[in-house]
Amino acid sequence: MISLNDLLLEAKLPQSEQDMDLYARKYKKTIDYLRTKNKVLLLTTSNRWSQHKDDVPKSTQLAIKIQELLGKEKVTLIEVPSLNIAPCEGNVSSNLKYDGNHCGVKGALLKDDDKNPTGYHRCWASLNNKNDELWKITKELFESDCVVFFASVRWGQANGYYQKLIERLTWIENRHSTLGEKNVVKDIEAGFIAVGQNWHGKQVVDTQKAVLGDYYKFQTPDQLFWNWQFTQDDRDETKRSYDKAIRVFDKTFLKPYDKTK
Repeated sequence: MISLNDLLLEAKLPQSEQDMDLYARKYKKTIDYLRTKNKVLLLTTSNRWSQHKDDVPKSTQLAIKIQELLGKEKVTLIEVPSLNIAPCEGNVSSNLKYDGNHCGVKGALLKDDDKNPTGYHRCWASLNNKNDELWKITKELFESDCVVFFASVRWGQANGYYQKLIERLTWIENRHSTLGEKNVVKDIEAGFIAVGQNWHGKQVVDTQKAVLGDYYKFQTPDQLFWNWQFTQDDRDETKRSYDKAIRVFDKTFLKPYDKTK
């Protein structure tokens, strides 16, 4: 039986046709902008249980559709949860016994011409974990005009796979901010697109735009930063709300192909 509270909460859902059209326009602006790039890297970070083959995270669905629309010859898509990426070792804040901040120093160079053709990849965790696969991301990153991160919002923050990834890339920022070397991503554009149900989506995007632009010093065009959030009612955790979100998301982004061409 549906409770009165559930009905009242559903009545407050803000996903009108106008809202759906607003999100569709943001989506189209992103696609139109990416059409102008030569080589695009899409990194998805949301996850599901591996045995649920047909349960694809919404943020991943967005990335897949963008790749379909723009073509695999232009767009590379990597699902980060499928890679073996070791945790960041925190070398950016080691104590003096271990030379203090020694993140991204020349001694951390990944000496493998296939994994690190640019010579930019310097991360101790890549050396200390022989099965680490961060190189699969950085090899593509340094050959791309543009990278877009896709993340789900969980408990008001970007999900754990995204956080692990951005922490493991700290050496990119540390090379220029602390070591005084050149910024190896200054000519690469970056974006961040978040998908969540009911809490802090805009804040997550604003924070990651600052991380990528103000600190890492990627170029950060507005067309590549936005979030989709089903409701602004952060207390709405009803099953009906989650079920309806799936249908609205599908109608907004996946079915109206003509709106994105």
